[in-house]
Parts: sequence; structure tokens; C-alpha cells
Amino acid sequence: MSAKPAGRTILASTIAKPFTEEIVANVSKLSFKPKLVGFLANDDPAAAMYASWTGKTCESLGFQYDLITVDKNELEASLIKANKEDEVSGIMVYFPVFGDRQDQYLQQLISPEKDVEGLNFMYYHNLYHNVRFLDPPNNEQKSILPCTPLAMVKILEYLGVYNSLLHYGNRLYGKKVLIVNRSEIVGRPLAALLANDGATVYSVDINDIQQFTRGDDLSEQRHKVIDLDTGVHSVESLAPTCDVIITGVPSDNYKFPTEHVTNGTVVINFASAKNFNEDIKLKAGLYVPSIGKVTISMLLRNLIRLIENREVRDRSE
Repeated sequence: MSAKPAGRTILASTIAKPFTEEIVANVSKLSFKPKLVGFLANDDPAAAMYASWTGKTCESLGFQYDLITVDKNELEASLIKANKEDEVSGIMVYFPVFGDRQDQYLQQLISPEKDVEGLNFMYYHNLYHNVRFLDPPNNEQKSILPCTPLAMVKILEYLGVYNSLLHYGNRLYGKKVLIVNRSEIVGRPLAALLANDGATVYSVDINDIQQFTRGDDLSEQRHKVIDLDTGVHSVESLAPTCDVIITGVPSDNYKFPTEHVTNGTVVINFASAKNFNEDIKLKAGLYVPSIGKVTISMLLRNLIRLIENREVRDRSE
């Protein structure tokens, strides 16, 4: 009996390539060199690695990148100062900083006009309510999406999970997705995005499982959420039914059980830790072990969009 052939491992660099080409083309059209400022106020090795990747990518694609290391108690003043500096096109913070609600305050402190990560309340409101433009009915200024959930959408499009033959906003119809992470930064907004596009999403948190589906109001296509009975539903029962399994558990000790993955499933890990054992390559049809380079591409894509939105506002004034 011959062994079952392994699936394909897809690298983030491969997926990011067309987006980086698009970014370079757009930067070349600008009359100035966009400046992104990143603030590092923690000693998290993953944050330092992300900052390094961001800096190298920025410089290679025609941006100026300044990494500013600050004490966490000085971060608030530093963000206020950066908001006021005209030469700063975009601002980002490498979270967590305090690891509590104070981080949410810091996220909202960044000017929406410079928020490349899309963490401002206005952008989150638009995401959850499926509002795609900042200036209806003109619809000239596109709303920003959080860069990691946006990266995940672009990855799923690249892998062919989205059905381009279906109407826009319905291209995940019939798909089931399991997401092991419900953070406010990635997991929950990602579940909402995929549900708004027609998928049934099972959102797994440490305490419970929620089901995200598109709402009944098809004119707005806002998602709805229900709590599942964990006495009936579990990761073990849901995972084998899913077309896509996505993990983002920030722990080296967590491994998603390979035996719960159906042959041919699309598997993606966005955590800095490896959430899967090596044998996942024998079960997954397509496996993306990390997404960092796609996330950085989306961050710079957001920066270009912020600049374009600013130009639209300037013309209308």
C-alpha cells in the first residue's frame, strides 16, 4: 500500500509577493517617502522580531521606518507627539504593553488618520457592521481593516477558499471555519469578517465556543453570534467538519490535535508559536505555518490607503 501524499506547505513570502509589488508601484507614484513610526515598549521577543521584519520590509519597499523604544509609562506622551508630526504618515505600537485595558486606551490614542493597524474604534465599528467606506455616499475613502485579520482574508483568497464565481460578500458561502483564538486584535474581528463573507465560523476561546454567521439582514450582511452548548459541541466534534482550521494561541505548549483534522483541510497558524506538530503536513491539503510577511504587507497597504484617503479629504476641502 502506497503512503498518502503530503499536502502543500505555502510560505507567507509567496503569498505576500504580489502585494509587495503593488505597494512598490503605489509608493513610486508618491511625491514623498512615507514615514512609519513603530513604538516598542515591552521586552517580548516576538514583538522585537515583528519590529525587525517591519523595518527591513519598509526599507526594501521605499518607506522610511523609525523604531522608537520607550518606557511603557512614556508611551502615551510619545503617541500624542507623533500624532502631531506632519512628517509621520503612520503609527503602530507593538502590543501588549500593559496587557490590560490600558492597552485599549493606547490603541484609541493613535489618530485614525495614522492608524496603520486599523485598531481605532471607528475602524472596528465599520468592520463589525460591514461598512466599507468612510464617506458614504461618495465612497471615495476606504475604511481600514485590522492588518492581521485582513492578511488572513488575503491568504484564504490566495488559497482558493474564497469562491470568486459567487457574488462579492458571499464568496465563503457553504464554508466552515474553526478559529482557535478570540482576541480583540485578531480572533474576533477575523470571525466577523469571514461570517460577513458567508462562512459559518466556530470561534474557540479558553472558556467557550461561539458560532458566527452572516445576519438575516442581507442588505447590511452584519454577522450574528450565538453561544454553543459545550456539552454538545467541542473542538473534537467541530474540527473534522471544517474546511479551514486557523490557530493563534501564543504559547509554545499548545498544539492543535492533528487527529481532529480531516484530510485535505486548509490549515493556517498566525501565532508566533508553532500551534501544530510536524505531522499536520500529512493531513492538511494546504498548510500555512506563519503569516507575518503577509501581515506586514497589509500594514503597508493600509498606510498607502491612509495617504490616499488624506489626499481625497484635501481635495474636498
